[in-house]
Amino acid sequence: MTKAADDGHVERQEYDPDAEHPFPDERLNEMLDRLKDDPEVTTYLEAQNVNAVDRKGYNDHGTKHVEIVRNRALKLYELLKACNVEFNGARQQGLDEADEPVILVLAATLHDVGHVVHRDDHSYYSIPLAADVLDRLLPDFYDVPEQVRVKAEVLHAILCHHTEEEPLTREAGVIRIADGLDMERGRSRVPYEKGGRGINTVSSQAIESVVLHPDEEVPVQVEIRMNNAAGVYQVDSLLQAKVEGSLLEDLVRIVAINTKENGGGSLVERIEL
Repeated sequence: MTKAADDGHVERQEYDPDAEHPFPDERLNEMLDRLKDDPEVTTYLEAQNVNAVDRKGYNDHGTKHVEIVRNRALKLYELLKACNVEFNGARQQGLDEADEPVILVLAATLHDVGHVVHRDDHSYYSIPLAADVLDRLLPDFYDVPEQVRVKAEVLHAILCHHTEEEPLTREAGVIRIADGLDMERGRSRVPYEKGGRGINTVSSQAIESVVLHPDEEVPVQVEIRMNNAAGVYQVDSLLQAKVEGSLLEDLVRIVAINTKENGGGSLVERIEL
């Protein structure tokens, strides 16, 4: 987010995901606190890993994944808002600007609950389960008309986090991209072959770090550092596909940096996607 100094100059207010209250808006922070302490939500985040990990052999889709997606969604939002990017979901519903990040944290938290039904088509199963949670939580924060409108935007963002459905709001686009940003080593969103050395295995181990920061030409640069050029497969097959059609494709730049050993030294290769 940003704040105005006494001289009218707008300063960047950095988002700190580790801070107790990373954003100054109390509505968002109250919702974050509620989600982290709610027993039904926390149990869903644990239970949704059973089908995904134990039965289907995918990597983590539970609590840690949700924390990463939620933090990166808020970071994306912070960088976009710092460049005065307008979001249309809450606005077109007649909601407040302060409801934008609330929609993001709710959608990020609940986007994968459908895994408790099945990994396949889980985004569709997430809708009725998330709707029940929202029906219980939202009355503590909103009157009935606002409950319906916030719920509509959250469910839209949840449905569109996979590439089968087209995001119609930038809030949904943020969730879609943030889901793909959970890709550091061992956390590939593309399943890898256990014990194998195929492209999925190599690429899933190649990503060292993912960092979001301002870019000189667009609001957000996603910098992906990897130790093997095979990591580009991971980026191109998943993240690039999520950026396309997100309503944010002209606002986000993906840069992959391949650092590899070369005769005792290191060679840095920069690949822009």
